Amino acid sequence: MNKTLLAVTERIRQRSAATRSAYLAGIDRMAGRKRGIERMGCANVAHAVAAMPANDKLRIVAEKAPHLAIVTAYNDMLSAHQPYEVYPALIRDEAHKQGATVQVAGGVPAMCDGVTQGLPGMELSLFSRDNIAMSTAIGLSHDVFDAALLLGICDKIVPGLLIGALHFGHLPCIFVPAGPMSSGLPNNEKAKVREKFAQGLVGRDELLKAESAAYHGAGTCTFYGTANSNQMLLEAMGLHVPGAAFVHPHDPLREALTREAVRNALAITHKMRYTPIGRLVDERVIVNAMVALLATGGSTNHLIHWVAVARAAGIIIDWSDFSELSGMTPLLSRVYPNGAADVNQFQDAGGPAFVIRELMDAGLMHADVMSVAGDSLRPFGRLPTMGEGGSVVWQDLAPQSGDEAVVRKADAPFSATGGLKLLDGNLGRAVIKTSAVPDDRHIVEAPARIFSCQDSMLAAFKAGELERDVIVVVRFQGPQANGMPELHKLTPPLAVLQGKGFKVALVTDGRMSGASGKVPAAIHVSPEALAGGPLARLRDGDVVRMDAVSGELLALVPADEWAARELATITPEQVVENGHGLGRELFAGMRRNVKSAEEGAVSWL
Repeated sequence: MNKTLLAVTERIRQRSAATRSAYLAGIDRMAGRKRGIERMGCANVAHAVAAMPANDKLRIVAEKAPHLAIVTAYNDMLSAHQPYEVYPALIRDEAHKQGATVQVAGGVPAMCDGVTQGLPGMELSLFSRDNIAMSTAIGLSHDVFDAALLLGICDKIVPGLLIGALHFGHLPCIFVPAGPMSSGLPNNEKAKVREKFAQGLVGRDELLKAESAAYHGAGTCTFYGTANSNQMLLEAMGLHVPGAAFVHPHDPLREALTREAVRNALAITHKMRYTPIGRLVDERVIVNAMVALLATGGSTNHLIHWVAVARAAGIIIDWSDFSELSGMTPLLSRVYPNGAADVNQFQDAGGPAFVIRELMDAGLMHADVMSVAGDSLRPFGRLPTMGEGGSVVWQDLAPQSGDEAVVRKADAPFSATGGLKLLDGNLGRAVIKTSAVPDDRHIVEAPARIFSCQDSMLAAFKAGELERDVIVVVRFQGPQANGMPELHKLTPPLAVLQGKGFKVALVTDGRMSGASGKVPAAIHVSPEALAGGPLARLRDGDVVRMDAVSGELLALVPADEWAARELATITPEQVVENGHGLGRELFAGMRRNVKSAEEGAVSWL
């Protein structure tokens, strides 16, 4: 086993000793009770089963058969979640075949960041994660279930479902994905059209045509953003049926894997294999997820989300842990925006199973952990295929990658490190995703141009005011300010400026996911400007140094002058704009209570 892997894991274990111990004690208390139906009063039981068929009532009450919960994020606004419409009936059918019963315990909200991108609704996006966690808890709070199947894929939905499930840590839980859409217009071609539109070289009709060719059917968007990173991390945590992540919604194997999830959930409720999610997700499993993220160049959103997920299990991690693990983790895949391939090509080349197998064999991942498939992560290094009678059969992968331009072995990686760097300095702490950034852009030093929103930056770009070496600073975009929206509208103009030969970079207390692409971006700057963070001391023209080699983020201003500066503030008009309309005022309590980005931006602690 890699020494750094073991050292970081042990450091997390020691740091989390008190909170983890209290969490596990809570699991033991809950698991030690009688089953729900046996524990509840007769009126409670009658309400719980009132709408169920007579045979199901008999199974639950008299036969004491296992009873499964479905918590679903179904809606047909999200292409990735549209296939879930038929899943409850499918799951119920398989449960009946196994002598068990199922109820849809609850639905959780699921917004599409692609729809709200760059619009006011995006300011609800990050907080929707905690809302989803609470909605999961509401569904499971009926407390009649022996295990749960969690149906969700996209950006905030999986972290929210996982946080909610971990607050019911005594329940065995399995995540049930639905798969990616088929490949459409290649992501790099879509990006080129966006850049042309930003320059005024093509009109809205051509842009819409390109976007519609990229996003064109049921399933997850095919770039390796937060949604597909979610699926990679769930595989690495052992919370899927092995290999379920990237099988298409229309593939017969998809239904077979969903039925297998039901059988698997029932198996891990049995006393001989009882696998509660709160014990499964331990320090080693959290580290495995972090390594999988780094090895695949996944979404930087998970530097926020997985801090929150870990905390829900009583485990405390921070960005220093990610940074240290990045230094030992080889980059094994290149999937857009970290490469040209989409997730379908990634799957065809070996996919999550190839990456997990390589990391385990190289001693870079803990293999001896609990998973929904048993007492090891090894089954997640194999490939599911269709067997006779609709069964699932797992096969060993070929020793070599199916496409070395997409996935590589651990001894011949794309990069020796995971492509993530922690930045620190008088501007605060931030992270930069370097895996897609050319080496000659890892250090940028230039005068700052400061904005308080995306639209003002776009206006300056269109006016030709940024045609120079520049570090664009967009502040007052943190969790307390406006819910920390993703700032994807900034990517095309910054890419245009960089393409003209200028040295450009972005510094922000907002989010970018992985969409900064080849533009160096110091994101999630903490503390945020609204909370008195040093970004509020910056002035237009200050020279800023972003150094992804040394790990520095500095305003090159004399220390005495820097300390004496007053903090900039947002105007009353901006406060109103950032807090009202489209339901944003309902999230005011979350904005007041939210922790920093490095603390997971959680609102429930």
